[in-house]
Amino acid sequence: MYRISARQILAVALLSALFAAVGVACFDHWGARLQQPTAAFNSDDNATTANVAGITDPSVATDEQNNIEVFRAISPGVVSINTTRQARGFFDAGGRGAGSGSVIDEQGHVLTNFHVIEGADDVSVSFGGDKSYPARVVGRDPDTDLAVLQVNAPRDVLKVVPLGDSDRLTVGQKVLAIGNPFGLDRTLTTGVISGLQRPIVSQRMGRIIEGAIQTDASINPGNSGGPLLDSQGRMIGINSQILSPAGGSVGVGFAVPVNIAKRVVPQLIRDGRVIRPKLGIYPRAVSDLRGIRLPVSEGLLILQVDPSGSAAAAGLRGLEESTDGDLIVGDIITAIDGEKMADQNDLYKILDKHQFGDVLQVEVVRSNGQRATVPVRLLPESQQQRRPVRR
Repeated sequence: MYRISARQILAVALLSALFAAVGVACFDHWGARLQQPTAAFNSDDNATTANVAGITDPSVATDEQNNIEVFRAISPGVVSINTTRQARGFFDAGGRGAGSGSVIDEQGHVLTNFHVIEGADDVSVSFGGDKSYPARVVGRDPDTDLAVLQVNAPRDVLKVVPLGDSDRLTVGQKVLAIGNPFGLDRTLTTGVISGLQRPIVSQRMGRIIEGAIQTDASINPGNSGGPLLDSQGRMIGINSQILSPAGGSVGVGFAVPVNIAKRVVPQLIRDGRVIRPKLGIYPRAVSDLRGIRLPVSEGLLILQVDPSGSAAAAGLRGLEESTDGDLIVGDIITAIDGEKMADQNDLYKILDKHQFGDVLQVEVVRSNGQRATVPVRLLPESQQQRRPVRR
């Protein structure tokens, strides 16, 4: 068996203590409740194959005609979002912010970026011109940089932006962005998809958003939260970030794929946050544990399992203490469903693809050095959180 000697116990204890607070926060964040379908933002209702009214088949229209028709058909559903943050102290004067968003249903729900409304005390939405309407934040997901508002506006001004399918995109495909850069209402820019499957960093704890869309369509401050559209006028992404030392567009922009929004928005409307499946473990990347002899050089060492969690039910084990005071290494996860696990972002990535009830094939190296594949069913777990045991 692989043991950690008494000399190494202190190092592991320090690591456990260091990640205790993070672990508790993660368990709270990954707290589980069974997902239920939500009528709003239902992909079956919104992402249809029928042509969007007012947009000619792009294969028979000129590029200029397509630009004009997409803008005319979709821009009424693109809103300007203005936020106000009150002063919170002598050295904090508060501030104002602005961004864009898309109407996603007839109930007045608006999809935007989390960072557009982060910290806001008051939010208002404009459909163009000087008239604005009060809005409230109904859900936030910092991990995907998405948020949903609900605006109190007449139904006749609520023009729903239709959804596309971001899993069917190709590099070189034409895209259009509509937003409010620098406060300029409903501005259209065009370009192509420059790259797919780009990892970008979310606003929360450096979490990676996988599969972002890269585009050369100009995206500037104020475009955040607005739609990235295909030539048929369907939203394929939510414009989120630009890569620019000066803060302006240099032809490298990123959008969160709309299929990610399809997964999280129903929960944001229903619960106000995203409740993701979890394994119920406190892991640590093997590559970070230098100086400790382990049977593999890459993987996720399980420091502890939540006794009520999915991993414990499947028989996965964390560190254990022997009779002579040494720590016996438990399971090290090397892959899940065939995808290698090198750090916690790899774990987040695979869990984001699954729902409660799914069975994961978890490949582990056990304390005796043997390899095994353990089926782990993602269970709805108790909201009560447990603190890690500190050794």
